[in-house]
Parts: sequence; C-alpha cells; structure tokens
Amino acid sequence: MDNLVLAVAIIGVLGIGAQWLAWRFNFPAIVLMSIAGVLAGPVLGVFTPPGAAPGEPPMEALFGEFYRPIISVAVAVILFEGGLQLNFAELRGLQTGVRRLVFPGVAIAWALSAIAAFYIAGLTWQVALLFGGIMVVTGPTVIIPLLRQSKLSQRPATLLKWEGIVNDPIGALLAVLVFEFLVFGDQHATPIEIVSSIVLASILTAGWGYIIGRFAAGAFRRGWVPEFLKPPVLLTLVLVCFETANQMQHEAGLLAVTAMGITMANSKIASINELRLFKENIAVMLVSGVFIILTANLTFESVRELDWSAFWFILAMLFVVRPLTVFISTIGAGLPVKERLLVGWIAPRGIVAVAVASFFGAALAEAGYVDGQKLIPLAFGMVFATVIAHGFSIGPLAKALDLASKKRPGVLIAGASPWSTALGAKLQELDIPVLIADASWRRLKPARLANIPTYYGEILSEVTEHHIDLNRFGYVLAVSGNEAHNALVSTDLAPEMGRAAIFQVNARGKDDEDRQAMSYTLQGRTFLHSAAPLDELLRRHYSGWIYQKTKISEEYSPDDYKRDAGADHEIVAIIRKGVLMFASHEAPISPETGDTVLAYIPKPRAELRKEKSSDKGDENREKSAEKSNEKKTRPQS
Repeated sequence: MDNLVLAVAIIGVLGIGAQWLAWRFNFPAIVLMSIAGVLAGPVLGVFTPPGAAPGEPPMEALFGEFYRPIISVAVAVILFEGGLQLNFAELRGLQTGVRRLVFPGVAIAWALSAIAAFYIAGLTWQVALLFGGIMVVTGPTVIIPLLRQSKLSQRPATLLKWEGIVNDPIGALLAVLVFEFLVFGDQHATPIEIVSSIVLASILTAGWGYIIGRFAAGAFRRGWVPEFLKPPVLLTLVLVCFETANQMQHEAGLLAVTAMGITMANSKIASINELRLFKENIAVMLVSGVFIILTANLTFESVRELDWSAFWFILAMLFVVRPLTVFISTIGAGLPVKERLLVGWIAPRGIVAVAVASFFGAALAEAGYVDGQKLIPLAFGMVFATVIAHGFSIGPLAKALDLASKKRPGVLIAGASPWSTALGAKLQELDIPVLIADASWRRLKPARLANIPTYYGEILSEVTEHHIDLNRFGYVLAVSGNEAHNALVSTDLAPEMGRAAIFQVNARGKDDEDRQAMSYTLQGRTFLHSAAPLDELLRRHYSGWIYQKTKISEEYSPDDYKRDAGADHEIVAIIRKGVLMFASHEAPISPETGDTVLAYIPKPRAELRKEKSSDKGDENREKSAEKSNEKKTRPQS
C-alpha cells in the first residue's frame, strides 16, 4: 500500500472497530487491537508498501520519517490526558501506598527486571539495565480501560491508576539514563556528570510542565481564552511543553506533560470536565490508532527472536518480579493483604513501553549492541502476555478477593421522595443494589426507615466522587423535584456512565417549542413510557398505586399479561436474562417469555372495595359509639 490517506482510514476502522467490539462483548480492548494489528500487518501485509525491502517494518516504510514523530506526539497527549485524571483528593488514606509504589517500588522493579533480563532473557548487562527501566512502566492506556471493565473497588483502582500514570515517564527516564551511560559514558562525561545532568534536566522539565499547567489554568479561569478555543489552545500547549522539554533532555517531555496534566487536574478549573472529555476522546482515538500502527509494524523476523528464554522471562516478570516488587515496597503502608495481592498481579504494559523500546532498540543496535534488536519483540511479548493475562483475570480475581461488586449493576436514585423510596424498596426486593442520594436529611428519612442505603449530600459535589463508587452502579435515575437539578445530574454523569444509562422524570413540557421546557440536550432519557412528571407519580403514590412483579412464562404469556394488566398499568422495568432494563419514553419495551416485569399499577379493585367496606364499617361503629355516649350523658327525667 502506498496511499497514506487510505492507510489512515484503515487504521481508524481497525482501532475504533476493536474498541467497539470490546465494549459490545466486554473484552479487553487492547487485546482486540493487538489481534487486529497483527492480522493487518505481518499476517496479511495490508500496510506493506510496494517498494519495501524484505524484512523492513511495514509501518516505518509506509510513514517514513513521520513514523517516530507520530508515535511521540500520541504518547505525549495520552500521558497528559492520564495526568488530567489525577486529583490529589483521591489519595485520602492512600498517600503512603502510592508513594511506596513509586519509591522504592520503581527502584525494586528496575533491579529485579534487569536481573531477569540478564539471567533469563540472555541480554547483556548494559541492555538488561536499559530494558529493566522500560519494564517499570505500567501503561495508563491499558490500566484505565481495565478498571472500567472490572468495576474494581475505589482503593485498589486508585493505586493502580496513579502508579500507571506516574511511573510511565519515570521508566522512560531510567532508560534514557542507561542509554546515556552506554553511548556517552566512555567519551566526554563521567557517570556522576551524566546522572546529575539527567536529574537536573528532569527537575527542570517537571517544573516547566508545572509552569505551563499553572499558566493554562490561570488563563482559563480569568477568561483570557474563549470556551470554543480552550481545547485547541490546551492541545497546542501540550505539544509546546512536550517538545521544549525534549530539547532539554531526551524523553523528558513525557515527564513534563504528565506534570502539566496533574497541575491542571488540581487547579479547580470550572471547565475541567469538558476539557477532560475532549482529551479523553482524543486519547481513545490515539490509543486505537497508535497500537494498530505499533503491532502492524512487527515483522516475522522480529517475532522469530522470541524463543524459550523470552517465554521464561515473561513468566518470571509476571509471577516473580511484579509480586515481589509490590510486597516489598508496600511493607508498612497499611494496605490489606488482598489489595496487595491484586496490585501485585495487575501490571499490564502498553503503548509507552513499546514506543520507548522501539526507539532504544534501534538506537542500541546502531551503537553496536547487537542484542538491542531483542528489545522490540520482548516488549511486544510482555504487552501481549500482560494484556491477555491481566485483562481476562482482573474481574474474576477482584471478585474472588471481594474487591469488586459480585452483584448485578445497581441503581443510583438522585432525589428522595415517597415515590422514589417505594421504587427503591421494590428494586431491593428484586436483589438489585440501590442507593438514594439527596441533600435533604428530612427527605431521606423514609428511605432510612425502609432500610434502603442512602447518601446525604449533594450528588454534584466534587467531594461526592470520593464517597460514592460509581463503578457499582449501572443506572442513574434523576427524579428530584427540581427539574434543573435533574438535568445537571444527567449532564454531569453522562460522560462517565453513558447517557443511555441515565433516566430522569419528564421535564420537557408539552412540546419542544414550549419556552418553559428544558432543552433535550441537557437531559437523560425520559423515564417511563408515559413520560409522567414527578407530580403525577406522587399523585399516583398517594392514590394507592403499588409496584407489582410478574414473571412471564410459557404458561402465562406476554399476551396474557397485556390482557390482564389493563390500560392503567405502567411498566417501570424488565429483567431479561439477568439484565435490568428501565422503560423510557424514547425506547418503549415489551415483555417477552422469561422476563420479570416490574409494573406500577393502581391498587387492585378487590382491595379498594375491602378498604371501602372497612372504612364504612368504621364509620358505623363510630356513629354507634357516639349514640351510646349521648345516651350515657343525657340527663335523666
């Protein structure tokens, strides 16, 4: 292939297609991207240009001198986006654990990885030290998708996320340190001079990233940049920060952009969520494209270098180096054993490890270190092994260690009322986890009395993110009495949970032209087929409507249910094959055989007649009692 535009289009289809399939079938995305890249690259030769030399990496031949800059820029944006997720408020109670995983964790991982690379993989000491530095990284491009997929508890998820993002640039700098020793150590610089120059450059570049981050945050807060220009301005500043830092020290740009992202994440910018969403969208596209490019760049010649020594090296990294690193570094950190077990197993490598290994492998080979060519296949072997092993095991292991919810996805109800409390109680009867959140202690009282878990606080508060683990919930019902608040809840949680999983009571008025109606772009899906507003639902509640559960079977078919239900019934939700589905105005649902239907219905007539007769009897008894009292108190003649 010699058409770059067509190549980019195919890369996009393969990358985003793999991401969609991973979401649809709940597979680790990077596994599918790796398979797609290998099939398109070395297996089918889709990207091999006509004039490529035998054994030449296809992507390098296709993109030419643009190959490395593309990878570098993509890695920079990905690391910045990762840093933008790191808010220091997440570290409450975990500061010691995260600090230990960085120091002495990095030094322990570096030493053990280098020893394994020398004694097992057969690398020379010099190349083994460099590769050990690269193996320190645990990429955020792989960690964050795995955390979303596994619904991991907040503490271990925070540990893995912070370690992955902070250690990425550190591992790259360790590789730079060894490379400088190998290439320039015997020429014009002593070891002390090399170490001091790299340490000084690292401090300067981290400071440079902090300065750029503070400048961007200040400019955004003061209104110096209009809203529509904030994303492009931020992207430009990331590239400037990255390349300027690289001019100070090779690969130091990774540290600079990470420091810039962390600085902005903790600068209290009002538009930080919109910026995060924009950067996350870019990062997803870059991860998809770059991983396809890197895997498609493999050749059969490089794959053949993976022999039995590489196999035993990968096993040692998985079962010895990583667990030892975590258990030694977290001694006295106050972490439970089961969390240390999980963190000691999960350490997938991603794009940064492959990109850095690709650069230094070629550079070492040019400098005369023949085994430098082994770095690229070894790095890919580690990526494939860790992604597959950890991607498919993190969920079951987390559940076995009780670090992830074993129950079906729960329902977060934002807004307490007698009606929502009754709904929450019925959902609990169906073994569906429920949490009712409200800023009013008084409105939460019926839920507390019904033994329904509650959260007293503002659901939109930044503090709430550290008290409610949203990974436990698959749906949000925004059903408070404030329509604007419901819209804010829907808009705020939509990027994280998906708008299709967020429902709110109707707030649109009679039609979209009604000037009192809330814009549909601010809302979640309209709850219930009838789109009944909260006032109507409360009226039904006080009129005696109840929730009814019905099992649809061969004996009691969907047609039987529709015939018996009557015109007044309202389907609230259906449980189909263990999956909860709420009814909405936009997407009505109909019961099928095997479903469990939760409906909201008027109180059955027999019960109403019984209540009326009971009330009438009470009235008669009261009248008789009154007459009897009158006789007793009447004066005698």
